[in-house]
Amino acid sequence: MNNLKFKAVTWQSLIRFERANAFFKPKDKVLAGLSGGADSVVLLHFLKQIAARKHFDVCACHVNHGLRAQAARDAAFSRRTAAKFGVPFVLKKVNVKNLARKEKLSTEHAARKARYKAFGEAAEKLGCNKIALGHHLDDHVETILLNIMRGTKAKGLLGIPPRRITGRLQIVRPLLCITKDEILNYIKSHDLSFIEDETNFEDIYTRNWVRQELLPMLESKQPKIRRHLSAMAADLAEYIQNS
Repeated sequence: MNNLKFKAVTWQSLIRFERANAFFKPKDKVLAGLSGGADSVVLLHFLKQIAARKHFDVCACHVNHGLRAQAARDAAFSRRTAAKFGVPFVLKKVNVKNLARKEKLSTEHAARKARYKAFGEAAEKLGCNKIALGHHLDDHVETILLNIMRGTKAKGLLGIPPRRITGRLQIVRPLLCITKDEILNYIKSHDLSFIEDETNFEDIYTRNWVRQELLPMLESKQPKIRRHLSAMAADLAEYIQNS
């Protein structure tokens, strides 16, 4: 598929997914989580493209977890990216190590908990009613497989929900319909810049093992395994909703 055709197909996938889920309404104020990685840059770019036609506002928040030597670089890049897209920017700093020690959590769990709390605080500060995050189809499929490995009930087969309500805020995930490869091609086709998180290449966390080892092995037997698992989760979610 040539670049122009790919660009159009991916864009239409995102538009259809947004319409099907009715993520955004006029007068919404949406806070985009901006790590500086490819996923979050595509998220912010997509939001800016559709905000004018759907009449909502966009802001961005970067969370410094205090875990990486490149944290200052990441924050500076995210600030520049937000300025390039012309959106208000908030930087939140959290101490994940202290939280993990205090609440006896894994570093990964503590980082997630601190990040969501920071996004909530930033949304309140900026008057946002929605938080948009850059989870994509691969994240969704990895979560389903992780839940199966841990011994899940039926709810775990739903993976990552496109929408979740927490208090007065809605958390939405507009990229959940496209893969990581599609995100990287989106980056290329729109000539966007991003930074790479080196931990994505470290085989430390179980999720990285699923991403780097298990999924490629499954794909060698069934190339459409990601789409199949995603479709299964969607069917199950519809069944639960209608039952």
